Amino acid sequence: MLSASELAGRLAQHAEAVCRHYLSAGRRAGNYWIVGDVANNVGRSLYVQLTGPRTGKWTDAATGQHGDLLDLVRESGGLIDFRDVADEVGHFLSLPQPEPMSFSRDGARDHPPVARPAAERARRLFRKTEPLLGTLADHYLRQRGILRASGHVALRYHPSCYYRDLVTGRMTSYPALIAAVTDGAGTITGVHRTWLDAEGDGKAKVEDPRRALGGLLGNAVRFRMSVDIPIRVMAAGEGLETMLSLSHVIAGMPMAAALTANHLAAFRLPPGCRRLYIAADADAAGRHAIEGLSRRAQSLGILPLVLSPELGDFNDDLRRLGPDRLTASLRAQLAPEDAIAFLPA
Repeated sequence: MLSASELAGRLAQHAEAVCRHYLSAGRRAGNYWIVGDVANNVGRSLYVQLTGPRTGKWTDAATGQHGDLLDLVRESGGLIDFRDVADEVGHFLSLPQPEPMSFSRDGARDHPPVARPAAERARRLFRKTEPLLGTLADHYLRQRGILRASGHVALRYHPSCYYRDLVTGRMTSYPALIAAVTDGAGTITGVHRTWLDAEGDGKAKVEDPRRALGGLLGNAVRFRMSVDIPIRVMAAGEGLETMLSLSHVIAGMPMAAALTANHLAAFRLPPGCRRLYIAADADAAGRHAIEGLSRRAQSLGILPLVLSPELGDFNDDLRRLGPDRLTASLRAQLAPEDAIAFLPA
């Protein structure tokens, strides 16, 4: 079997063909292939270099994901084991490679893109997970002060989740906390992975222990959000642990973790919602996300209210200040009727 670097090199020789095959919703723009994300959604966030010394390298400006064409094949297909990735690459390279596609002067494709469903790419990984209770992932969250995470159906555990170092190309596996990203109908469109140290010492000692896979735009990891029950009041924020910390003390309130600032700004609010609490992140991207989501909420007749932590984030508040102090802080920020409905007396 060829090594990871050798497979990536073979793919780079057919960079545009790889993009046309796996990212068919995109288009060529000069020396780049532009598309929405690795799930092949329409957009302009992800760009792949098609020429020069960095041929095959790609970056998603919205999520910060980056890598080579081997990573692109893995991410777009929801593949876990290196053997599965290698088999997929071998199958692709065995196909007849078409000539580069022609484009009109304005950069439009001669033929419309062929849409490919993204849901199964994430479902393939989620199907290989197991319940959270009592696992290393449950232990990890308990260390973070989140004691009832196993009650959330969106959270699962994978004992040996594939991880590739984007710098060295080395393939390894680590235990992982897996969170399902769903749309408003409850359909899985993506997953979020948090790789963990096998000895129970927090996150795995890798460069980027958190990565998302699949269709995130407009969607989120959802807690207590049932498609059968109207949602009048809810909270939304970026980070998984931020929203789990809020969920720990605001019992019963529906919540959503959009995973990045850009995806928080684009989160699709449920119909019938009347009041939205937005968990604040202090950086510039977080402020931009709050402003964007607030404007959209107001345009839909939804009242946006910002919840602010005392320390760096709500998980810091939960761990360092304790649940009672966090509850008191939130009581002062919630609307009175919501404080009565969702906080302990």
